[in-house]
Amino acid sequence: MQKIEEFVDERQKSWCIHCSRPLMGLETNEDHVPTKSLLTKPRPHHLPVVLICKECNTGFSLDEQYAVTFLSCVLAGSTDPEEQPNASATRALTESPALRTRIEQSRTEFVTLSGETRTVWKPDMSRLERVALKNARGHAYFEYGEPMLDAPTHLSILPLESMAATERRDFEGLRDEGEPTPLPEVGSRMLTRFLTGEDMIGYWVVVQEGVYRYCVQQAGGLRVRSVLSEYLATEVQWEH
Repeated sequence: MQKIEEFVDERQKSWCIHCSRPLMGLETNEDHVPTKSLLTKPRPHHLPVVLICKECNTGFSLDEQYAVTFLSCVLAGSTDPEEQPNASATRALTESPALRTRIEQSRTEFVTLSGETRTVWKPDMSRLERVALKNARGHAYFEYGEPMLDAPTHLSILPLESMAATERRDFEGLRDEGEPTPLPEVGSRMLTRFLTGEDMIGYWVVVQEGVYRYCVQQAGGLRVRSVLSEYLATEVQWEH
């Protein structure tokens, strides 16, 4: 990824974007957004980074481990460590038999009327939602300099393949011919990306092709969408 200089109002840097506490006097960490373990090696250079308190950064670790490992198992169709496409998931499944058992128990198989065997995975949605919200707050802050300290008004997570054609078109941000394209806020990283095309495909910032992309839009407030491994879609919305 290309490094884009920030234009954030210094006053917006005073709080942890997750717990809202003033950062002055707290131990802090630079946090990668998206969660670095969601990406595959070699990871891109100049990944987006935001400053948060160390307590929050540490507090997300188990949720991130679960999200990364669950997604990897779904993509692999298995909880076998040796079959995982994500090295972090391989390590987690190997080191934690309890985590492997928990994810294995979330998988059920059934036979369709046509005789096909299908697999359904039922994740711990609260954990996936915490990771989606954590990354969405990071993307909103990195791209627009906006610390979204309130709870979102909407949060959804679902597989792309489960969307109807019209839902998928809307989610991808496809517009009808002649429809005006809204410009990002002046001074934001998103405007720089929009004007230069850096790391962009359409409305999407591509962190790692086929692995992770996201977009941040001013739509009745602020909306952050992401797609993980071209499989799982997330949307987080804050209204004015």
